[in-house]
Amino acid sequence: MEFGRSFSFVFEDSDWFKKIAIMALVSLIPVLGQLVIMGWGAEIIRRVVRGADVPIPELDFGAQLSDGFKLFVISLVYALPIIVIGLVMGIVMGVSSSVLDYDTAQTVTMISSICFGLINIVFGILIAFLIPAAFANYAIKGNISDGLRIGEIFGLVKNNLSAYLLVFVGIIIGSFVASLGSIACGIGVLLTAVYANAMIMHLYGQAYKKATAA
Repeated sequence: MEFGRSFSFVFEDSDWFKKIAIMALVSLIPVLGQLVIMGWGAEIIRRVVRGADVPIPELDFGAQLSDGFKLFVISLVYALPIIVIGLVMGIVMGVSSSVLDYDTAQTVTMISSICFGLINIVFGILIAFLIPAAFANYAIKGNISDGLRIGEIFGLVKNNLSAYLLVFVGIIIGSFVASLGSIACGIGVLLTAVYANAMIMHLYGQAYKKATAA
């Protein structure tokens, strides 16, 4: 893994600022813009795996929107356990408040919140490790089903845990980088968010390349 390269590869493209700025403007489009950004990231993954990460992709609205929508579906499927847990928690709290006395209902709510919260944390960390491999598997193979092959995805992560640990660290750093733009009265956050997305997707590609080579 070339962790540092995920931060620097963007700047090796002589048109990097223009491309990042265009994608930042696209991100302002409600819903569709975010899907396009995700699809743009999928193309970065492909280029990394194929060993040609420079230049960074230009805007290709239709193709990137399609990729982004498929990645959204994949991420939604992986998030289903957390969604279901949230619904169950809501039902438990609603039922307890209607059939139990106030003090007992409060106790049930507190215990349920703690238990479900811990479960959510565990699932959240698991998803953070699986999504990078799932996104990359889709990006390279081209079908939503490729991102949902749980056994295959889990195997990629399990057998190359050190690589995906670095990706996990990169996601945390990327989240921080994305927020830096808010210093410029919120304007720069559009640019830093797109840059952070490129950095994270580069790590997704690197980890997948290493995993499949192994």
